Parts: sequence; structure tokens; C-alpha cells
Amino acid sequence: MSLSKAASNTLEFTPRRLQIEYLIDSTAQAKTIDGNDVIQGLTQHPKSLPARYFYDDRGSQLFEQICTLPEYYLTRTETAILQEYASEIAQITGACELVELGSGSSTKTRILLDAYKQLGYPLHYLPIDVSAGILESSAKQLLADYPSLQVHALVSTYELALEKLIPTQLASRMICFIGSTLGNLTPNECNTFFAQVTAALQPGEYFLLGVDLQKPKEILEAAYNDRQGVTAAFNLNMLQHLNARFGGDFDLQQFEHWAFYNETQHQIEMHLRSRRSQTVCLRALDLAVEFATDETILTEISRKFNLNTIQQELAQQNLKPVQAWTDPKQWFGLILCQLQA
Repeated sequence: MSLSKAASNTLEFTPRRLQIEYLIDSTAQAKTIDGNDVIQGLTQHPKSLPARYFYDDRGSQLFEQICTLPEYYLTRTETAILQEYASEIAQITGACELVELGSGSSTKTRILLDAYKQLGYPLHYLPIDVSAGILESSAKQLLADYPSLQVHALVSTYELALEKLIPTQLASRMICFIGSTLGNLTPNECNTFFAQVTAALQPGEYFLLGVDLQKPKEILEAAYNDRQGVTAAFNLNMLQHLNARFGGDFDLQQFEHWAFYNETQHQIEMHLRSRRSQTVCLRALDLAVEFATDETILTEISRKFNLNTIQQELAQQNLKPVQAWTDPKQWFGLILCQLQA
């Protein structure tokens, strides 16, 4: 079935069990978006691009591969924490709708669904992702594996989805932002995001947050420079996405992946570095961009957190930490918060 539907269209594949709602539409958006964020990023010094341009369907697939890499400890560490404590999370929250921001293939969500199912709670899942393809495929597989599950998927950005959330039919709701994606936001963006989460919840509802914790530089840098080159392909795919979306002529062979840990800012920085002096054109934006040899585009930051500090920041946003869990090495943290009245 075609995914190029008008914005806000709702498709029902299985009556009452699956809805896919388009708050954005990738095809229409590609034709109508003005690209001001791209123009701004590529004309400033130093150059940068918003991380959201990683996630066309190909980018989402590559990120799923990254999560399985031996160097990429984040996914397996957070998964282990969930496996150990999902039942405790379900017992604390009681029956609730699970809302997941950046759901991807929903692999880790299954651990939570299993915990709620084991306690006899109804299963309502609201995944949110900009990739319609991965949303549809993962939702259909979940429905096959969980006969009582109801899925209402939103093809959307986080911001728009949080703004458009309607009250849940269940007694409570838990917004899940797992996978360490918070680290991609600057401190100011974090504060704005927490305010959006707060606005989307009712008092007493929950927010489950995954954060990557500070650790030795060599462990961090290896996670973003894997030997198979999947992270490099993921980074370079952003240029292919821009080519397709804005009529660009980026030559991927003339750029290279570069990632390192900034110890002062406690963040991984991921760049694309120009191999030579060159000019790139984006016809749909009427934009020509000059690159010097070795000039870079910052494509992502990944901040690493102190567990106590981030809990204090959440509490300041009226998201009171109820419980926090880590792995034995304290490499990753999972924080359950409750919105205060």
C-alpha cells in the first residue's frame, strides 16, 4: 500500500487494532519544505546540518544496523537494563499507554510490552517516527506477535506529535525516549524538549528516559568509528538524502566520516569532512556551497551525561525522578519520571 498519503490521513490496516496517522508526509514534505535549516547550516561557519536529515528510510535501516555492532555498546546495555527492570517499571506505572518517540523497529519496546502483558494489562502502543516505511513494517510485526495489542502509529516529528497527542483511553500514559537520543540535543534544546514532554502529559503520568553516561574516551570513540564502516555509511547517507530531497550534487566519494570525543563538552561530535576543495549545488534551494579541503559539516553531537545531574534537571522541569537504573559498569542510565501536579 502506498505511503504517499495526504498529511493527517489515517489508514486502518486492521479494524480497531492498527492506525497509521500522517502528521507529516515524506513525499509531500520533500516537495514543499523550504529547506531554510539546510541553507542556514551550510552558509554559517563552521557548517552544520540538522541530525533529522539522517533519517530517510535508508538512514533508519542503517541506524538499525549500527545498534547491532560490537563496538556500539549503547543498545545492548540499555536492552539489558530493560530486561532486568521492565517488570518493575510496569508495576510502578500500572496499566498505561506506551508512547515512543523515535520508535524505529520497536525492538526494545517489546521488552516493555512483555512486562505489561505478564501483569495482565491492556497493550496500547503509540510509536512516533519520521520514517513511514519502518513504522508500518514494525507495527505489522508487532500486531502479529501480540494479538491483544492496539497500535496507533504517528508519522511525525517529535515536536508535532507531542503537540497533537490526545488523551489516552487508559488510566495513564508513559512517554518513552529511550536509546540515548537525548544526547543529540544541546542543553537549551533539552530544556525545550522537556517542556514539550511536560505539556503532553497529565499530572501523574510518566516519562521514561534513556541516557548514555560519561565513560573513557576510547570506549566512546570506538562506538562511533566501527570497523565495518556502518556508522560512516550512515553519516554519508545524509548527503544522499539531501541530494534526493533538494536536487543536490554531493559526491559522497569526496567526503569522509569523522567522529571524536570532545572531553571538555562531554560529547561525541560527528562530522563530514571534505576531501578536497569543491562546490556543491542544491538546485531546489538555489544554493551553491563552497568547501575548502578538510572543511567539515557537523552532523551530530551525542552528549554523555552524569546521572545525578540529569535527574536534577528533570526535577526542575516538574518531571520528578521516581527511580533510576544502570548496568553494572554504569555505562548507561534509565530514568523513570512522573509529572507533578
